[in-house]
Amino acid sequence: MTSQVSSPADQADEANDADQASEAVLGEQRAPQSDKPGADGKEIRRLDRVIIRFAGDSGDGMQLTGDRFTSETASFGNDLSTLPNFPAEIRAPAGTLPGVSSFQLHFADHDILTPGDAPNVLVAMNPAALKANIGDVPRGAEIIVNTDEFTKRPMAKVGYETSPLEDGSLQAYNVHPVPLTTLTIEALKEFGLSRKEAERSKNMFALGLLSWMYHRPTDGTEAFLRSKFAKKPQIAEANVAAFRAGWNFGETTEDFAVSYEVAPAAHTFPTGTYRNISGNLALSYGLIAASRQADLPLYLGSYPITPASDILHELSKHKNFGVRTFQAEDEIAGIGAALGAAFGGSLAVTTTSGPGVALKSETIGLAVSLELPLLIVDIQRGGPSTGLPTKTEQADLLQAMYGRNGEAPVPVVAPKTPADCFEAALDAARIALTYRTPVFLLSDGYLANGSEPWRIPQIDELPDLQVQFATGPNHELADGTEVFWPYKRDPQTLARPWAVPGTPGLEHRIGGIEKQDGTGNISYDPANHDFMVRTRQAKIDGIEVPDLEVDDPSGARTLVLGWGSTYGPITAAVRRLRAAGQPIAQAHLRHLNPFPRNLGEVLKRYDKVVVPEMNLGQLATLVRAKYLVDAHSYNQVNGMPFKAEQLATALQEAIDA
Repeated sequence: MTSQVSSPADQADEANDADQASEAVLGEQRAPQSDKPGADGKEIRRLDRVIIRFAGDSGDGMQLTGDRFTSETASFGNDLSTLPNFPAEIRAPAGTLPGVSSFQLHFADHDILTPGDAPNVLVAMNPAALKANIGDVPRGAEIIVNTDEFTKRPMAKVGYETSPLEDGSLQAYNVHPVPLTTLTIEALKEFGLSRKEAERSKNMFALGLLSWMYHRPTDGTEAFLRSKFAKKPQIAEANVAAFRAGWNFGETTEDFAVSYEVAPAAHTFPTGTYRNISGNLALSYGLIAASRQADLPLYLGSYPITPASDILHELSKHKNFGVRTFQAEDEIAGIGAALGAAFGGSLAVTTTSGPGVALKSETIGLAVSLELPLLIVDIQRGGPSTGLPTKTEQADLLQAMYGRNGEAPVPVVAPKTPADCFEAALDAARIALTYRTPVFLLSDGYLANGSEPWRIPQIDELPDLQVQFATGPNHELADGTEVFWPYKRDPQTLARPWAVPGTPGLEHRIGGIEKQDGTGNISYDPANHDFMVRTRQAKIDGIEVPDLEVDDPSGARTLVLGWGSTYGPITAAVRRLRAAGQPIAQAHLRHLNPFPRNLGEVLKRYDKVVVPEMNLGQLATLVRAKYLVDAHSYNQVNGMPFKAEQLATALQEAIDA
């Protein structure tokens, strides 16, 4: 979905100021701004932001429900941030705690940064969903429960001896008991579906109810359902009917006396055309844009792995842009094919997650030796080994830096938000093509599956990535003979020439054994090896990356340094502290190898440096080793992103220490 948003640039600062005040409330909504009667006579309250969590069995369609609510929210013009959370199993055991799937959406009329710490509204489709999520729900929040599922057997599965809807344990919340299953079946009687088939539409009934509660558009969802089930028109119309029945139920029932409005974020974004986008989709589009800007075919050699598979799925749809995708039989074959495509003159990419990087490590080392452009996209997940396939982590940084035999330096780039994955892909491609090197792009599951508004850039805003292939001899021997030296370097970038196979006169040897400087011939000479190792390192050290920008409006003595997906929670926490009068500075790294040239000088300006990471301190280790700075780690490895309140508390303790 796309929408047009116009705002003067100076109003963006006002929106940020408003968000600082909002973030200072530690996750709670601000008071309703105005009340008014709706067309149905019910009260309408105006809110600045809302956090909704849909939760149910992994087969209840919670991800689809959340995605549709998100799409309509994006088309309405709100700022938003999402957090899908689902089991690793394709179909986890029904009605059990491990089988609970949830989707959290935070949307607002101003700039926001995270999916929110705690939901204002929980939609629980069964007892397992309620029990798994109730600990995150603040007192006074709205809970909508499907009472049809609160029978003896489903409750016993999760340890409820008595019904929480009747024993008073939910008195602190505004509970709305709704027989979602019964109402859905009743609404679909005319379609002649079996009970089981009709029950599957209860998520659309819930979506319709929530769409009424928050005045979301409906046309897009109805069109989506008719398109999704185009080959089964009866199922399509049944889902539309369930969706409309949910809306009508909200409008007519006395249990929902209030609905809510969250105005579009009209003053948050620069003028442009926006759409909601996930990290993996943005990364896919970034790769396509990079190939077009480089005027090179895009080749993806990949093996499916959670949470990176969506990139393979998406790129396979775009053959019209010169994209060729190869689903290999394993990780090693995938990167081997990609490296072959790089040798052949393509913008080559391989996608994977942490376990796949381990398998690809030998070929990454070969790419370092061959000095060919190759993008290694690592969508990080919880480890070690198979670990937590559907949960997020930042624990592959040291693997990306050092996970190869020998001295094999590789640049590392990390996006900070789902939309920033587009820019990070372009940046990684720039480095790979300019310096003839493999490049790691470190995203993670939180960014990959999360989404936010993205301004679609104009073509003239994209960088020029065109490269010049070698076309003839580049070296003159002592006797005057002109020859081609495959390892004769550009004096500025130290990049070697890129010679496409089949170009007459440019035949040259490739392989993993050490090369002689210039000629590329096999060499076991100790002095040559020393020179080549140092030259490859110097090439990476010399990569041009922007200086690190520091957000320090108050002359703070404490700096919080982050990288990757911690940007949102860190920035939200910093806003909260500043709103409370605490001075604190913030800086966020995109380039992790090489570091920005001013990083050491920045670190030395502060008495304390705090590094929050979803690992056990990998960036902090690198910073301590390189700059001899006593960086303090704040770590979390539970498979979930940081919460802003949690970080705000930790940073306050660091300031006070």
